[in-house]
Amino acid sequence: MRAIRCVNYGEPSGLRVENLDEPVPGPGQVLLDVEAAGLGYVDALFVRGTYQVKMPLPFVPGSEVAGVIEAVGEGVSSDLIGSRVMALSPRGALVEKVAIPAAVCSTIPDEMSAEAAAGFIVSYCTALYGLENCGRLQPGETVLVLGAAGGVGMAAIDVARAMGARVIAAASTQEKRDAAKAHGADMVLDYSDPEWRKALDALVEKRGVNVVYDPVGGAYSETAFRCLAPGGRHLVVGFANGEIPKLPLNLALLKRASLVGVDWGGEIRANPGANGPLLHKLSEWVEAGKIHPEPTASFPLEEAGSVLQRLLERKMIGKPVIRIAS
Repeated sequence: MRAIRCVNYGEPSGLRVENLDEPVPGPGQVLLDVEAAGLGYVDALFVRGTYQVKMPLPFVPGSEVAGVIEAVGEGVSSDLIGSRVMALSPRGALVEKVAIPAAVCSTIPDEMSAEAAAGFIVSYCTALYGLENCGRLQPGETVLVLGAAGGVGMAAIDVARAMGARVIAAASTQEKRDAAKAHGADMVLDYSDPEWRKALDALVEKRGVNVVYDPVGGAYSETAFRCLAPGGRHLVVGFANGEIPKLPLNLALLKRASLVGVDWGGEIRANPGANGPLLHKLSEWVEAGKIHPEPTASFPLEEAGSVLQRLLERKMIGKPVIRIAS
């Protein structure tokens, strides 16, 4: 079968398609005929070997898959064969077939394409966990989303709108701001402008924002924290900027504001049952048309390396998905 495999840490653009042996599902596993795989910024860091935890070599990049169950292992009902499912694959995503635990598979709603499902779990579960569980977002509140044109930011816009919030999307280019606006943002601003705080003050009439959704970090974080209204919540999702910010803690004191870490992966590792309710709610929202998780672009398997490279260079808009034909 065809697959992308990282055998040495380095630039993702160097990845190539290889032929690997087809897996056989073991006890408790299913064999998934992979239709699509979702990719994110962290996947690119794993390939480069610069993430805070290194993946042992060799490995198949990616973790989000969607496809059809082709076979089952011992202890798994054969009734599952033919089911359309999405999952987080512990064996990687950029493969034509993968054997994964049946327990990690979730049914894909009829309204959702395989491409949408492949890019759904990480971004959307993180957004809902962050905004609802960590940020206590309420209808009518205002959310500032940094890095709004990335896959994580796009999901946050979608989920925040479904929760009844007003969304201000911050992005660095007109193309990215247009994409965020088209995805549902109420307002947009250019946070590459040194005076972007003044632009934000004008949008909210100097009342501040209630929640900051921050997957970017760097110097943007302190400015965004200063834009919080009293009682606001700053959600730390990641550091795509590459710089971990250091905030003056007197800001939290003066604003009676909270700085909250959003580690969805850590939450489900500590409490494996916690993700079921998140996925159930999100699936209901898909069926009701409250959220719209279609990916902005899909690519063939041969282009996976270049897609990961563009993610590293922050040249990608939205959540990229790789189409995988078996």
